[in-house]
Amino acid sequence: MKRIPLHVAIIMDGNGRWAKERNLPRYIGHRVGSESVRDVIEVSLEKGIRYLTLYTFSTENWQRPREEVEFLMRLFERLIGEEIPILKDKGVKFDITGDENLIPEFLKERIQWAKKETMDCNSLNLYLAFSYGGRREIIHAVKTILNRGVKELDENTFREFLYHPEMPDPDMLIRTGGEKRISNFLLWQVAYTELFFTDTLWPDFRRDEFLEMLEEFALRDRRFGKVK
Repeated sequence: MKRIPLHVAIIMDGNGRWAKERNLPRYIGHRVGSESVRDVIEVSLEKGIRYLTLYTFSTENWQRPREEVEFLMRLFERLIGEEIPILKDKGVKFDITGDENLIPEFLKERIQWAKKETMDCNSLNLYLAFSYGGRREIIHAVKTILNRGVKELDENTFREFLYHPEMPDPDMLIRTGGEKRISNFLLWQVAYTELFFTDTLWPDFRRDEFLEMLEEFALRDRRFGKVK
């Protein structure tokens, strides 16, 4: 592979269906799905991908049953505690992108700890889109622009008011689970992103399939609306 994407974004879909197919509780699907996250991070480090953004929990997901939401918050808290020391040793810088105002206080504290622990890492920038919605991010940017009285506006200026202006646009967006939609994920950023869809449910998405997609990405002709 001569062309490696700078930034890969992934919609990790299918945890619940994976569990249902096996007559297991939904939370088991989420737990097994964390193993797929480890595989994707490992491949990203091996191939020199610099940014990896994982759609972990959307603003719409807050409407799920209270028991499932509470489990996911506690699972996320536990996984941060377990994984951050490992990620730190591998040079992975951790951050989240989303509306942090909606996140429970106990989880906010854990997230702040994780950010501080990995702030000097520079091998891979890992963003978890947590409590994230693309439309909400755009509205947040517009409100901030209005409040600051910005008079001149272009695409580059607008980017400065997104949650993470330092994040480059994704070169590649993967969605697992068979659905073919973006689901309010990085709406501003994916204007020219290469899209990949697979029927594989997230807990079954592992390194070999990710590597195959990276090989296909290397063969795609990206023109960004121009003519060669």
